[in-house]
Amino acid sequence: MSSAPRQPFHQFQGTKGYIASAPLIDAVNCAIALERPLLIKGEPGTGKTLLARHVAEGLGMPMESWHIKSTSKAADGLYVYDTIQRLNDARFGDGDVKDVRRYIKHGPLGRVFAAQERHVLLIDEVDKADVEFPNDLLRELDEMRFTVLETGDEIVAAKRPVVIITSNNEKELPDAFLRRCVFYFIEFPDVPLMKQIVDVHHPNLDATLLDQVLIKFYWLRNQSELRKKPSTSELIDWIAALLRSGITEKQVEAHLPFIGTLLKTEQDTDALARYSEGGGALPRKWSDLGPQFRQ
Repeated sequence: MSSAPRQPFHQFQGTKGYIASAPLIDAVNCAIALERPLLIKGEPGTGKTLLARHVAEGLGMPMESWHIKSTSKAADGLYVYDTIQRLNDARFGDGDVKDVRRYIKHGPLGRVFAAQERHVLLIDEVDKADVEFPNDLLRELDEMRFTVLETGDEIVAAKRPVVIITSNNEKELPDAFLRRCVFYFIEFPDVPLMKQIVDVHHPNLDATLLDQVLIKFYWLRNQSELRKKPSTSELIDWIAALLRSGITEKQVEAHLPFIGTLLKTEQDTDALARYSEGGGALPRKWSDLGPQFRQ
């Protein structure tokens, strides 16, 4: 019996629009090779959700997204039976209510299983659901098939999807779930990597302005009084606001314009105001941040 040709391990090489570290690229390729879900953790704004879109782009596959809520059930990802619509149609005489299939709506899992081509499936913020959800989800992913009870139709996946699951660590995930995933934690970018990320979104940014922006950004992130540290996505927005307003590097050196793009709680903006009112000085050069930031 001839076996199917083995796929190359390094299927995902990254994309121009997403700066991924070599270990993260390895984790993606490991999950693809093992046909296991890739569980991605990391603080908000580190690009967990964005990764799935770029994996789909890099592999040339279509993508489905399932954004999890506290009420999400694994079975809802397969299909839902729209009884309300059927009752309304029966009441108002709109359509053939005897055709039950009209009222079966596939969810993200169901659409991926029913597709003829391989998909990337993003399951976003799995930790928002109840404690039973992760294990129920993996059961469906393991079986790769389901039966629509109302019609008896069986849907069997033609191709196993590339599954990327994100978590913000809002609650612990079951051990059985963790054992069946490939895991990767996205560390917050260091300065050299952050410069590469910024260059993707704001190419050819003046180097002196970029330095001042990053000095202020990393200084803010090191302030223990802040409840919500600014993230990469907020940094990108801040730079966009600076560029559109014509703010210069000297102005950024002297103060923090448009602070509402970086700090998102009243407590944090108050903490920064108290620091300024108390005579606290803003950093102007990398050495002001300490030895770990020497450039």
